[in-house]
Amino acid sequence: QVQLVESGGGLVQPGGSLRLSCAASRDTLDLTAMGWFRQAPGKEREGVAYILLMAGNRYYTDSVKGRFTIVKDRAKNTVSLQMNSLKPEDTAVYYCAADFFRPSPGDMLAKDYEFWGQGTQVTVAS
Repeated sequence: QVQLVESGGGLVQPGGSLRLSCAASRDTLDLTAMGWFRQAPGKEREGVAYILLMAGNRYYTDSVKGRFTIVKDRAKNTVSLQMNSLKPEDTAVYYCAADFFRPSPGDMLAKDYEFWGQGTQVTVAS
């Protein structure tokens, strides 16, 4: 088991930046992937980005490419999501997720991730 705790959410104006962090409760040596999902009110949970912890490969959903960057720090057992040029449509609760196995190719699927954080609210509004 591993517990995930997100931090860094908040209110930001359009065009602004936020950095979300996800801290694991123990070392991540047996985890293969960590990523971020988000869920806006009335919408399904959407995969945003993930990173393979050993290989370093990254995946981004099309709507965040060029604006969001996912990075890992294995020494600190954390994964962060740097979000730049934020838009109102980025408003959502953001969830950190992790799993022992490599996720399915293509779009991120929530079923591929066993461990989840409690979520952190990101609101983009003027």
